[in-house]
Amino acid sequence: MKKLTLIFILFAGLAGYAQQDPLFSQYMFNKLTVNPGYAGSREVFSADMIYRNQWVGIPGAPKTLTLSMHAPLRNDHIGLGGYIYSDQIGPVVDQGALATYAYRVNLPKGRLSFGLQAGIKYYNVDWNMIFVEDPDFSFQGDQQNKITPDANFGIYYYSNHLYAGVSSKQLLQNEYGMVTVNGKKTYSKLLRHFYGIAGLAIPVSDNVIFRPSALVKYVKNAPWQLDLNASFLFGDLFWLGTTYRTNGDLVFLTEINIARKYRIGYSYDVNVKEMTHYNSGSHEIRLGIDLDLLKNRMYTPRYF
Repeated sequence: MKKLTLIFILFAGLAGYAQQDPLFSQYMFNKLTVNPGYAGSREVFSADMIYRNQWVGIPGAPKTLTLSMHAPLRNDHIGLGGYIYSDQIGPVVDQGALATYAYRVNLPKGRLSFGLQAGIKYYNVDWNMIFVEDPDFSFQGDQQNKITPDANFGIYYYSNHLYAGVSSKQLLQNEYGMVTVNGKKTYSKLLRHFYGIAGLAIPVSDNVIFRPSALVKYVKNAPWQLDLNASFLFGDLFWLGTTYRTNGDLVFLTEINIARKYRIGYSYDVNVKEMTHYNSGSHEIRLGIDLDLLKNRMYTPRYF
């Protein structure tokens, strides 16, 4: 448990300054995790669940579970959705639930969507999970938990063959927890995260589509992060791709479409820099479903 204690100490010291949002390698298949303007854009009821096990082999490494749902209304200009998550790093658990509203404007070749998410987050520390090997080392904590409101905003443009968007999360920047260690109080604060996303669908042949995409993320006091992805769709049924992330991660990902409604995705991250010596990579599993509840809106193939 020595590694777990070390990870927690690092987390406690950096919680107010580092990136606080969960990391997803398959964001391009469910952009509601980074941009609320995406709500309703698949033109059907769409549900997506992701489980991510990061840095396998390191005790206390992040584990994240999310569930999102969104759909357009009969009023073609409105999309609604919901997003819940649980993100655990050792003894620290961050949970939240947010509702999503998107207003969509029809343009000659696509749609421009303005999305807003609002909800609550809950932060908790289980001090019973923290152990130290040196009995002379005094480490005691008192976590004061509270429910914190939060909001996200995004602008998202999409057509049949391209998408682009910008968004900001954790707009309210509320304090969401106070930790007392050896009589010293430390407050954790949500920091605004900024995202930019873009992608294209380029026909290579009748049965192959090339889809490059990019995600850029910025938060104060942390380095910029850029994900560059190249994926191919074969026969409108099978996605295969790879991503390079500027922190040194190399990601291999795939998605299988079943009966035009069900989607199964998997990604594997490996760090090609220092972290590769301390873990055996990160795994991410995703399950999705599309249901045409409003009838006559479902179309295939879906590139985004």
